[in-house]
Order: sequence, then structure tokens, then C-alpha cells
Amino acid sequence: MSLSILQGFSKSLAMTVLSEIGDKTFFAAAILAMRHPRRYVLAGCLSALIVMTILSAAVGWAAPNLISRTLTKHIATILFLGFGLWSIWDAFHGGESEELAEVEAELDADLKASSGATRGNDKVDHDAKKKKNRPFFAQFFSPIFLKAFSITFFGEWGDKSQLATIGLAAAENPLGVVLGGILGQALCQTAAVFGGKSLATQISEKFIALSGGILFIVFGIQSFFSTVE
Repeated sequence: MSLSILQGFSKSLAMTVLSEIGDKTFFAAAILAMRHPRRYVLAGCLSALIVMTILSAAVGWAAPNLISRTLTKHIATILFLGFGLWSIWDAFHGGESEELAEVEAELDADLKASSGATRGNDKVDHDAKKKKNRPFFAQFFSPIFLKAFSITFFGEWGDKSQLATIGLAAAENPLGVVLGGILGQALCQTAAVFGGKSLATQISEKFIALSGGILFIVFGIQSFFSTVE
């Protein structure tokens, strides 16, 4: 493994772990795993994050080909420093359980809506109708997989970690960023599915946010002083 790939891998791994622990998608995976089979939840959540990581890295890789490398470097620097300050601000001013409460409320509302619709269905030929009316992709994938995938994918879209991955892929080796991001997502989602809610209550959200903020600022400083090839 070349030095550039290793550097992108290590940065992406550290950034992903510190960004995703206690994030909205982390709690979503934890709560879904309490209500549905873990293997489907883990497969759905992790698949969505892998797709998101690859798409983000592809955008970051293409950025230097669309705009000048100097401008790309400045944008990445601003992103890292901005996210670093944002995370540090959250560490001291953010609520300890806001993410968890928000995700629980959203999933509870979704569960009630689903159960209400189910009770209103006609019981005659229920199984045949259910199979006939099921979406095309749901005939090949578990509905729980699709639910976990969609919640995670759209919950992560436009999130701080996605934008940070784009900036990191623009500044580092994209392959290393993808590999590190996927490994980091696999570690976080596995921890979330197998006891994420309990884990989240045992670690300090302030410490995670502060560590992530410092890491982003370090990346920003390094990006600022790096030379454009």
C-alpha cells in the first residue's frame, strides 16, 4: 500500500469514527436493531453508507478536474476548519441527547403510521395482495433492509461527515479515503446495531464532538500548509 493511500485511509478512518459515533444515523441503526432483525438492519445501514462514501469520494476526486487544484485546496481547508469549529461549538453548547430524542421521535411516528395503515388493510387474500402491491425492489430485498437503507442514506445526505468525505477525497488519495471510510462505517454501524444505545450512554458526546473538532482543525491546518501538485 502506497504512502498516499495509507495517509488517506488513516485520515478517513479516524474522521469517520469520530463523526459517526453518536450521529443521527448511528442512533437510527441502534433503534432499528431493537425492533427488527439485526442482520437486515446492519446490511441496510452499512450498504447505504458504503454507497454514500463511494459517491462522496467520487465527487471529491472529480473536483480538482472541474476547478483548479488551488481552489479545491482552499475549499477543503475551509470545510475542515469550519467543521472543526462547528464540532467544538456542539461539544460545549449542544444537548447531550438531542440526536437520540429526534431519531426516536421520527421512528416512532413512522412506526405508528405503518401500523395504522396495516390495521386498515382488508384481511381477505392479505398475503397475495401484499406480495402483489409490494414495491419492485422489495420483492428481492427485505422490507427491513430497504427501510434501514433509505433512512440511513437520506439521513446522511448533506450531513457534515458526507461533506467532509468530499473535502478529504479532494485533498487525499480517493482510494484510501474510500477504504478508510468503509472500514470506519463498518465499525460504527456494527457497534450501533449490537448495543449502540447502551454504548452511547456510556461515552461522553462532548468528548467525541471535541475530539472530532480537533481532528478536523488538524486536517484544515495540514491542508492549508500543503503544496499543490
